[in-house]
Amino acid sequence: MRKGLILTSVCLAGGILPASLTGSSVALPGIGHALTPSLATLQWVVNAYNLTFGAFMLATGSLADRFGRRRMFTFGTALFALCSLISALSGNIYLLDAARALAGVGAAAVLTSGSAMLATVFEGPALGRAFGILGSAFGAGLALGPSTAGLLVSGFGWRGVFLSHLAVTAVAMLAIPLMPGEHHAPAGGRVDWPGTLTFTGALFLLTFALVEAPQTGWLSGGVVPAMIVGSVVLLAAFAVVERRRRDPMFDLTLFRNRSFVAVCLMPVVLAFGFVSLLVLLPSWFVTAGGYSTTRVGVTMMALTLPVLLLPAVAGHLAQRIPARVLLGLSLLLMAGGTAWLTVIHPGVSTAVLAGPLLLIGSGMGVSAGLLDAAAVSSVEPERAGMAAGMFNTMRLSGETLAIVIMSAFLVTSTGNRLSSGADRFTTADSGSLADKLVGGDLSGALSLAPRADRDAFTSFLAGGYTGALHLTLWVLSGICLLSAAPIARLLRPRTQPTVAVAEQPAVSEKEEVTV
Repeated sequence: MRKGLILTSVCLAGGILPASLTGSSVALPGIGHALTPSLATLQWVVNAYNLTFGAFMLATGSLADRFGRRRMFTFGTALFALCSLISALSGNIYLLDAARALAGVGAAAVLTSGSAMLATVFEGPALGRAFGILGSAFGAGLALGPSTAGLLVSGFGWRGVFLSHLAVTAVAMLAIPLMPGEHHAPAGGRVDWPGTLTFTGALFLLTFALVEAPQTGWLSGGVVPAMIVGSVVLLAAFAVVERRRRDPMFDLTLFRNRSFVAVCLMPVVLAFGFVSLLVLLPSWFVTAGGYSTTRVGVTMMALTLPVLLLPAVAGHLAQRIPARVLLGLSLLLMAGGTAWLTVIHPGVSTAVLAGPLLLIGSGMGVSAGLLDAAAVSSVEPERAGMAAGMFNTMRLSGETLAIVIMSAFLVTSTGNRLSSGADRFTTADSGSLADKLVGGDLSGALSLAPRADRDAFTSFLAGGYTGALHLTLWVLSGICLLSAAPIARLLRPRTQPTVAVAEQPAVSEKEEVTV
């Protein structure tokens, strides 16, 4: 009973973390209408959470080992709940962005300490089942986040999304008194603060530069190039720091392992083909498609439900088909799905979109059932924990960059398409129009042309936005397609050279098969 309640608590908390990413993306149009932010500050509602979630995961994991897993779980859930409340009550976009950034820190603490908690409570076959249930909870949060958020926005407004995060987290906290006493790491396990600060700083500067570039210009004032250079410098400093430390946050020698490199690249590619669409599509549905928030949630279920249903199927298939084949196939499915999704146009029905969305979601679902196990099995058992930490950091960092890069690409493409003909309706520049559209604020875009024919101007905006989305989808398809073969090749086991006994008489059988 006690173990079951602890597992339920960790799964509730773990499931709400991805829902906070996908759900908040559905709330963006409502936030944009209510708080009238710029596109950059609006995007930080999602980006700030994902950035801190990924950047602080290894640091919070080390803190959990050092100061206690129950203590870190309590801290994480309390911080996440408090920030969800602040987000729901925010009347200012900057306060909302700050709350979301702190919520990401809490999310990192919850996931790392919760996973370690299960390893303390369960053992043997029960431990494998517990992690399987936690994985399903994480997938359920990712899959059901957009649809539940759509219903909440329809019934209670965008603030209801963050209040639901608060409610679920509060329920998860009820089982904290039942959790086992503190478990501390052996002496010498220190938090790698130099590594954490340099890596987080590099990721922050790069993300901030990519968010700001479409608004200020890539070369205007030299600010964006300076941030990119600063990111590169900090990343180089991170590499130097990690090589000199005895207990690095990242053991950079892991990247000499071809299979591990491929496993780390996979979630980055998947972030472009799947996660970026979780943010880009809801705004198009509302702005150019004319969908209600309820219909957005229902339509997005075609994209996300396969992520909930297919991981278990992929696990069974992996017993007969090599994982590298299945992972390569998942990228081909996403490439085909994103290309097919170019059928999207204003007025398109959900039924027409169901096929491509299901295909994209199936690609994500197949890979989701294989990647975590592939990450830890691609390295020596004694470094499995570090490999898992690096993999999750790559996954969350990749999601952040994919969202930022593709959002910037879509804004720039939309602005370019609107630049030809916008002067017939308004004196506003095309960049401002694109900013409003991609932010989900159609009324804000229309307000920039108060004297224009409303129907004609709306049609013009929807056409430009849709054309830019088509180009974006083709780019995503190309990324997935071109990545499939190289990743499958990296995952292919190396052929071991035959060593003549006369030349190597002292080599043992074990040494002969070691790469």
